[in-house]
Amino acid sequence: MTTQGPRHLVLLGTGTSVGIPMIGCHCDVCESSDPRNQRTRCGVAVEAPDGIFLIDTPPELRLQLVRERIDLVQAAVFTHNHADHVFGLDDLRIFGQYLDAAIPLYCESAVEKQIRRAYHYAFSPDLPNKHRGATPRLRFERIGTDSFPLLGTTVQPIRLHHGRLPVLGFRIGDVAYCTDVSEIPEPSWPLLEGLDVLIIDALREKPHPTHFSVDQSLQVIDRVKPKLAYLTHISHFLDHQRTNQMLPDNVRMAWDGLRIPLDTTS
Repeated sequence: MTTQGPRHLVLLGTGTSVGIPMIGCHCDVCESSDPRNQRTRCGVAVEAPDGIFLIDTPPELRLQLVRERIDLVQAAVFTHNHADHVFGLDDLRIFGQYLDAAIPLYCESAVEKQIRRAYHYAFSPDLPNKHRGATPRLRFERIGTDSFPLLGTTVQPIRLHHGRLPVLGFRIGDVAYCTDVSEIPEPSWPLLEGLDVLIIDALREKPHPTHFSVDQSLQVIDRVKPKLAYLTHISHFLDHQRTNQMLPDNVRMAWDGLRIPLDTTS
């Protein structure tokens, strides 16, 4: 499959790990009628020249793909192994059927270990009822911080820290996606230079031990100086419209379904 026309990076979800609206919460944001305050768990679809790949597989993945009319996914790339980033993986099962092939999962060893535990049925040939189509067909491609080719584009991993957990962000052309981050190691800063768009974690206004606050993200943006920046992994403490009014002109709140153009030469 070749992606026709202008290509985009699509934000499938922009919410924190509990999603917005949050179960049992009746705050103004959780009960807001603004659709941009309704945030599913974080994930991305990348329209590459030779197909579509995902960054993470959040729990709402099926709903996100149907909403965005994405009919086929050829691969997935993972930032880290937390549940809100891997627990939609079984929704890739249908793509293995469509392609009659295993879907490659590009990840670090910790992510592979978590997936093998959580989805043991996909890797256990002796389980009962394991007929064709019953389990996802998956294969692992180990990655680190070196760039790698994928579906006609180049993916550059970026080492980040999520609290004490090492995680990855990714740069595709001049667009970088850095969710679930509380620290950027010094060697990673050069990988964020010359960006058209930076998508970065900004959980809330108050500091958090494993996520950037809005002010911390703005400090990163001020150092990196992308042409445009979007805040993602957003909690119910941040109303879309109200927060946007307080942000600099080149910084905006992200929302589910946001489509960001990709450099066609990447």
